[in-house]
Amino acid sequence: MDNLNQTQDRDEAVFRPIFHTTPKFYIIALSLFAVVIWGLSVWGYQTLRGLGITGLGRPVYWGVYITNFVFFVGISHAGTLISAILRVTKAGWRRPITRAAEAITVFALMVGPINIIIDLGRPDRMFNIFIFGRFPSPLLWDVMSIGTYFIGSIVYLYLPLIPDIAMVRDRLSFTDQRRWFYEVLSLGWTGTELQKKRLGRAIGIMAIFIIPLAISVHTVVSWVFAMTIQPGWHASIFGPYFVMGAIYSGIAALLIAMVILRKVYHLEDYLRPVHFNNLGVLLVVFTLLWLYFTGSEWITSIYGNEPSDMAVLRSKFWGQFMWAYWAMIFSAFVIPFFILAFRKTRTILGCLIASILIIIGMWIERYTIVVPSLSNPRLPWEGMFYVPSWAEISITAGLFCGLAFLYVVFSKVFPIVSLWEIREGEEEEHEKAKHYAQVAEAAGKS
Repeated sequence: MDNLNQTQDRDEAVFRPIFHTTPKFYIIALSLFAVVIWGLSVWGYQTLRGLGITGLGRPVYWGVYITNFVFFVGISHAGTLISAILRVTKAGWRRPITRAAEAITVFALMVGPINIIIDLGRPDRMFNIFIFGRFPSPLLWDVMSIGTYFIGSIVYLYLPLIPDIAMVRDRLSFTDQRRWFYEVLSLGWTGTELQKKRLGRAIGIMAIFIIPLAISVHTVVSWVFAMTIQPGWHASIFGPYFVMGAIYSGIAALLIAMVILRKVYHLEDYLRPVHFNNLGVLLVVFTLLWLYFTGSEWITSIYGNEPSDMAVLRSKFWGQFMWAYWAMIFSAFVIPFFILAFRKTRTILGCLIASILIIIGMWIERYTIVVPSLSNPRLPWEGMFYVPSWAEISITAGLFCGLAFLYVVFSKVFPIVSLWEIREGEEEEHEKAKHYAQVAEAAGKS
């Protein structure tokens, strides 16, 4: 009886945001939404006035917007790869964190591709890729892969939600106007063995399908750069380099979301130190992988000594982009590695600090991939020093707040923790313990 009461009290922490709204929620949501509105207003102003209000120009045609695009598509790997791989390998500790990861994927994919439309200057030109697109173009590959990835990610987020949506439905009275919404989305779920079997099979198929799809997406994003002969871009290492960086930033984004959710919604019983420790260990591995790929890029460029490539590298090491490049090195590798490599500092606070630094560092990494290469073209050019304008900064702030706003609303409408998976795991552990006890008892009698 005590265990039942404890379980009910624990579950209340997950359902409380859905059934009880505090003034703090409205303050946070409205604040984020206000920044989103500001960003949309500036985008409208940019559309009317043209890209002249940005810092873009010859030869730097891509800047903060394309940096944002690559960054947001990167952190979208938080859900699909982390959740899917852990689900396929049947890692039991994954259960409380899968939905938080999967939600990041969907909302990052909603925000990321918008940057391409913003960067066009004229939104109507987005239709040209569908009307005049040629299959040999990596840009068309990008649209196809991201579109497929987005649809797959929505399905992968929705399927495990069905049993928890049914739990919310059953807690609502028949007179509650919200009940019809959850009634429709629950698809008549009653928790029968047949339904569980079919759902488990569907989730398993999607988990296997989404892993290669996620890897292909960021590989194709890298090919938008690598398939050109632009100095610093034309390299075969870009595919795995981008995929690794995407997973790296995705884990960091997930850890930040977990810390906030744990604090705001009092989910200490679900998001425990062991989850932060395990993800922290994964981050340590990816700090070393990131150093390996970055070092490989240095060595191949320096050894080749191709003049245009060396001009890009010099601008990063001690030239006009030195401030950004070394900030990236320290925030994406040096400081996080020394925080997370030791068990004493790999605490929840340590993971939060390291993750924030990694997110900053990985955004700067995308910036140092895009801008320095364009600033050093192969042909002689007087050039320009690209500086993001107030318009680019405002729109970027709106995009980040838009992602946060969608996440806040999602956590208010749906359970952010997969309760049915946690209960399923507890039942499995109980059955294992019962089996081992029976085996031990039989061995004792013999």
